[in-house]
Amino acid sequence: MKKIVLILLAIGLFGCGSSKTVRDSKTAIKGNWTLNSITYNKAGKYNVTLLNDTSKDCFEGSAWQFIPNNNTGTYTINETSCSTGVRNFVFTIQEVNAETGLYDFLLKPTNEKNKSETNQGFRFSLKALSETSMLWQQTSMVDGQQFVINMNFNKL
Repeated sequence: MKKIVLILLAIGLFGCGSSKTVRDSKTAIKGNWTLNSITYNKAGKYNVTLLNDTSKDCFEGSAWQFIPNNNTGTYTINETSCSTGVRNFVFTIQEVNAETGLYDFLLKPTNEKNKSETNQGFRFSLKALSETSMLWQQTSMVDGQQFVINMNFNKL
């Protein structure tokens, strides 16, 4: 009986909380970033609206801040020909495969006044994360073909 209680306690301790890899990722993502470029897996000119907000051209050069201790952040659109300003969000990094280190990244815009989440979230694959760079990918289907958006960040 004592062994069963110890096993259940161990499972409870290891089952709760984030894995070390996710905690390490939250440490690496913390801080200020610039979204340098957005590319697609197919050549051509596309009219893509990101995060139900604005276009690729407006997002390139935007400033991002991640605060992992409360899973919040902001991004600021700086392009003067766009609707500029700060937008708030909450984010979550969820471990997908500990062997490959690939994650799903969920970003949900929030209301700036009361920080309440909207009903819409956007899932990205966190494909690469280091102390100085980060790559997100979002995959969707367009005309029956896979369409991949790559968002390349550099840490300030």
